[in-house]
Amino acid sequence: METAMAAVVRESGAYGGLLYVLPPGDSVLWLVVVAGLPQELAAPWRRVALSDPVPVADAVRERRLVWLGGQEEIARRYPRPALVLPYDFAMAAATLTSEDETLGGLVLLWSGTRSPQLSPAERQAIEAGCARLGSLLKQRADRGDPLLPGGRPLTLPLPSGRTVPPGEAAAAAAFIDRLPGGSCALDTHGRLEFVTPGAAELLGAGPDHLVGALPWEALPWMDVPQVEDRYRAALVSREPQTFTVLRPPGTWLAFELYPDPSGMSVRISAADPSDAAAAAPSGPAGPAAGPSRATLLYHLMQLAATLTEAVGVQDVADRTADQLLPALGAQGLVLMTAEDGRLKVLGHRGYSPDLMQRFDAVRLSADIPAARVQATGIPDFFTTFADLQHDYPSAVHEDDMAAWAVLPLIASGRPRGSLLLAYRRPHAFPPGERAVLTSMAGLVGQALDRARLYDAKHNLAHRLQSALLPHALPQISGLKVAARYLPAARGLGIGGDFYDLIRLDERTAGAAIGDVQGHNVDAAALMGQVRTAVHAHATAGSSPDQVLAGTNRLLNDLEPGLFTSCVYVHLDLADRRACIATAGHPPPLLRHADGRTELLRVPPGLLLGIEPDSRYPTRDVPLPPGCVLVLYTDGLVETPGVDIDDATAALAGLIEQADPADLDAMADTLIRHAPSPGDDIALLLISPDG
Repeated sequence: METAMAAVVRESGAYGGLLYVLPPGDSVLWLVVVAGLPQELAAPWRRVALSDPVPVADAVRERRLVWLGGQEEIARRYPRPALVLPYDFAMAAATLTSEDETLGGLVLLWSGTRSPQLSPAERQAIEAGCARLGSLLKQRADRGDPLLPGGRPLTLPLPSGRTVPPGEAAAAAAFIDRLPGGSCALDTHGRLEFVTPGAAELLGAGPDHLVGALPWEALPWMDVPQVEDRYRAALVSREPQTFTVLRPPGTWLAFELYPDPSGMSVRISAADPSDAAAAAPSGPAGPAAGPSRATLLYHLMQLAATLTEAVGVQDVADRTADQLLPALGAQGLVLMTAEDGRLKVLGHRGYSPDLMQRFDAVRLSADIPAARVQATGIPDFFTTFADLQHDYPSAVHEDDMAAWAVLPLIASGRPRGSLLLAYRRPHAFPPGERAVLTSMAGLVGQALDRARLYDAKHNLAHRLQSALLPHALPQISGLKVAARYLPAARGLGIGGDFYDLIRLDERTAGAAIGDVQGHNVDAAALMGQVRTAVHAHATAGSSPDQVLAGTNRLLNDLEPGLFTSCVYVHLDLADRRACIATAGHPPPLLRHADGRTELLRVPPGLLLGIEPDSRYPTRDVPLPPGCVLVLYTDGLVETPGVDIDDATAALAGLIEQADPADLDAMADTLIRHAPSPGDDIALLLISPDG
């Protein structure tokens, strides 16, 4: 696996890559291998839901290659990753498959100076690499050793260039020492691995203090966002970067960064104070502790971008844990709120369900840190358990953690809950880190407030939807039916699609399917009125054209401002015939016993609700033995960029391959192969051989 990963990076000309796996039955991609990059850069994307708006999720979900030729295209198509990595680079994301099974995803990165177009040779290398990786993942799964997500992803170093001949290293070191200014080298993780005497003198610290450390950790005055930002820019774009920074009390230094796969070479020289003063902020005076300021700001930005897309309380909890735990080096997280005077655990990570169950629904009291923080809106930080027990004498050490931060979730100026972060080792919380943690909790609080409102609306919408759709279809002798409803992926998950089966007498029945314009409560309410009107006209003995005409007159009288498409079918089970009328709706499909599936073209009438005197022609068709009548809404065949006739033909192909003896299985197959629903989908299958 490591060899194949290194090969696809090398043969495609990329400088680094990320390998994801998709466990069976999961809807989340997990990062398992990082090649040519430090893990910290990929930390925000260790866990990627297939619904996330990021390239690898789109590539795997849609089983296609996603190519992004530069910074501008990334910002236009994927604003969230572009906000967090605002540097010039190119990216490809592809899916890993084997025997038509999706197993994972691959991300490759290039310098921003390359051509914005992917060459045929590069595309071929990516496709061959994906095939090889997919085959290896399949082989591991078949032998009972699947590659599954564990802790930290594997870091795979890539070849760093030519081999230095014996004796050349000493000559190179002497050569560098003779140059003016100073030089140093950073390894692939950003740590200093070589410092010349001239560089040590300019930096004001000895090699023993510098080698092995991150510059912004070893030198407090370098702990400014600009320094780490330029380092990230060099790392991601693979282009030289420069910056100027003040070494207190008054020495300005200029830095030049030159990256390659083995790390980064740095040139340091004295800068002209008049040119440098306006360009570089000064760093903190005290020693760095905890994550650097730039790192914290980086993750604050990533969290903000991620939470803008969270749509429910559980989604907020998952996204918060995904971002904060790897970013902050924490091992536990609990998201809590108050409900009826008791503590309510909304989500957690790094804690056992049994422990969380013991705390969930306990009565709020002053002895619980989360309760005090929720009541006061003031965060609490405990660097050791002794600190925690000092403030809360009754506290019991139950979680094997050594340090905790309890942060208020503030929204609209009021505490809405609390966020617990836990560390397995004692952790100092310096003032800068406390401020950023409190800001992060504020973002989570605002997202949580929106999510709880969304969940309330979502629950209301689903109750309304379930009340308006039939709870069960009637049992009619001689008729087999199956129905499915799939709400749109966006919004409230409620819309105007509907279906109905109506018993008329012992040997006749009516079937209807329709789509009210819109995806909101108004559309759902009108859907209920349309379904009721169709049902009333049908049971009164009206013919299909009269059913639609009467419903159309009602909608014109109501003037709802929304239009409705509909198909109504009168089923004569004795003579095995169907009479069909349509109002601007996709025509039904009829599967014959031999599998042949035809489109039943019916003279179309206007959408309901446009003209009060519209007429609706009918078509009479036979229902031969073994046939299946398929009624559906346009969400099953409408895909952006795909011709509607091609999509309908593809649907007919699926119907031909399905087993007509099992309508439920057929319905599940059609729904499973439906486009990712930006529209509602209703489906009704009818067989006159029940």
